[in-house]
Amino acid sequence: MILATMSDSDDDVPLGQRMPELVKKMAPKRDDSDSDDDLPLGARMQSKPKPKPKPSASKPKPKKRKVESDSDDEPIGSLIKKSGGSKPKPSKPRSSVARKKAKTGSRTASTKGKKLWKTLEHNGVVFPPPYEPHGVPLTYDGVDVTLLPHEEEVASFFAVMKDTDYAQKEVFVKNFFEGFKRVLKNGPNKHIKEFKKCDFTKMYMHHLEEREKKKNITNEEKKAAKAEKDALEEKYTWAVIDGRREKVGNYRVEPPGLFRGRGEHPKMGRVKKRIMPEDIIINIGKGAPVPPPLPGHKWKDVIHNDEVTWLCGWNDTINTKDWKYVQFGATSSIKAESDINKYEKARKLKTAVDAIRRDYFKKMKSGTVLEQQLAVTTYLVDKLALRAGGEKDEDLADTVGVCTLRAGHLDFLPPNTLKLDFLGKDSIRYLQEHEVDPLVYNALQKFCKGKSPESDIFDQIDPGKVNKHLQSLMPGLTIKVFRTYNASYTLNKLLKETTPTEKHTTVAAKKAAYDVANKEVAVLCNHQKGVSKAHDAQMEKLQEKKKAMEKEISALRKEKNDKNKKKIATLRERHAKLELQMKVKDELKTVSLGTSKINYLDPRITVAWCKLHEVPPPTVYTRALVEKFNWAMEVEPTFDF
Repeated sequence: MILATMSDSDDDVPLGQRMPELVKKMAPKRDDSDSDDDLPLGARMQSKPKPKPKPSASKPKPKKRKVESDSDDEPIGSLIKKSGGSKPKPSKPRSSVARKKAKTGSRTASTKGKKLWKTLEHNGVVFPPPYEPHGVPLTYDGVDVTLLPHEEEVASFFAVMKDTDYAQKEVFVKNFFEGFKRVLKNGPNKHIKEFKKCDFTKMYMHHLEEREKKKNITNEEKKAAKAEKDALEEKYTWAVIDGRREKVGNYRVEPPGLFRGRGEHPKMGRVKKRIMPEDIIINIGKGAPVPPPLPGHKWKDVIHNDEVTWLCGWNDTINTKDWKYVQFGATSSIKAESDINKYEKARKLKTAVDAIRRDYFKKMKSGTVLEQQLAVTTYLVDKLALRAGGEKDEDLADTVGVCTLRAGHLDFLPPNTLKLDFLGKDSIRYLQEHEVDPLVYNALQKFCKGKSPESDIFDQIDPGKVNKHLQSLMPGLTIKVFRTYNASYTLNKLLKETTPTEKHTTVAAKKAAYDVANKEVAVLCNHQKGVSKAHDAQMEKLQEKKKAMEKEISALRKEKNDKNKKKIATLRERHAKLELQMKVKDELKTVSLGTSKINYLDPRITVAWCKLHEVPPPTVYTRALVEKFNWAMEVEPTFDF
């Protein structure tokens, strides 16, 4: 995929060559010190993640819920200011809030007031097709009920999930049925009031029949349908910014359905309404043709904000304070420049990190309580790669970050080990033990003294204060920059230390070393995933394949034929590769490697490693990531983060 079609003489030049001045300007001077003081604690010590048990019912629940909030992780449109202890300001009327967000949505501190484009043209969004009623009834209290089309649509949302884990969850069912009753209200079927009397079996069986029909479509028919769809949507996949034709990312509007969320989200099961043109704000250049809405409809608004690069935006229907955006695609030069800036800022932190560490240890010893709390949170962000944390609404999941840790989330294990147990982003449990500096250990004990388990440890700070403090230490420094630095630094160091360099080392063995290093980063950043339902079956198949291979080798050896030596050697090589594959697959079953690769690891580290060790980039990167990080492909093998 071409990164960008340019209108000037740089058309065929890779972005990595078109931006040398940017990289040179931002690149920090190298520090040749090999001191372990530069290494994040998570990489210097063996972290102790434990099996993921069910969260203890005794864990503290806050009276005032909090939200894990890293300012750089939030949707670009979020303008909701969060302040640890203050009461939320009264909400503005939704229309004015929407207008303000639309105008300033993707503007950050570094781009505020900066014109990002002169001309911008695009074709808007692709809406999901309208609902087509199937006429299959819902059975209520033993009687078939034919629903109105809009009622049937919502009922079908649940019916297709009838045999999933979600449909067995009380919160999911409760939220769905409350939404369903609102749809039925004042209609001919308002007598449907009890979920236990509803039987969705007939709708579910219809769904299975339709799914089976789709499976039976021939490959030729599938290809023809896809080609027709691609042709209709092709114009939406591109936008033209300052004369450059760039790929658009998420140009499809999400269809209606039931919200699932991640983890045990309290809003799971709520009905996501259908997004219409009246919900959407178009951002486009002045004088450019405005894309037409659906027939009989009109856009919510059309604006010309050249300080942001999003194309279309609308309120999320579940978390209404959040905004959804149509952005330029991952392979566009817009995103590439953003990535370069992000990773260069993280590299720059290396030149300032020693001074930052001296500062927080000094503040821990002699600062005010506020300074001590800022110092300890900076230490935890630096060494444990924790996220931020901030206030949240009552109906959001009880996830926390460093600023919103409560006394009940910590256990003190003498002489200076902390056990942390809390729900992090996406309701992923963080359960690890870390040996920390005695100053930090003692300070945290002091902050927790006399507090109940549900009380905030850091009661004088919030993410805004922490980020403001960090930016006083290094311009542009935020909690997420620290996480990016920690992740990239750890990968860079581990790859140097653990990659086998013997001449006979196979590409598979080198990839295994890369995956192990990637795993350590994922553990550091708490990037977990549930074990796939297919994992055991896949491992069983690999085990059977291994046994068959061993049986074949044994049979060839018994024949004592010289001609078999080459076959045996080949089989042994395949056997060793299979054993390695099984070992790595099992070790990584609960770890998500992709999150750190996409968001936290400087791709130049990986590309340089691939070149140095003669490993093709597609071995460790998916095709999509190779395209996304096209700008990094020109890096030299000697690159050092």
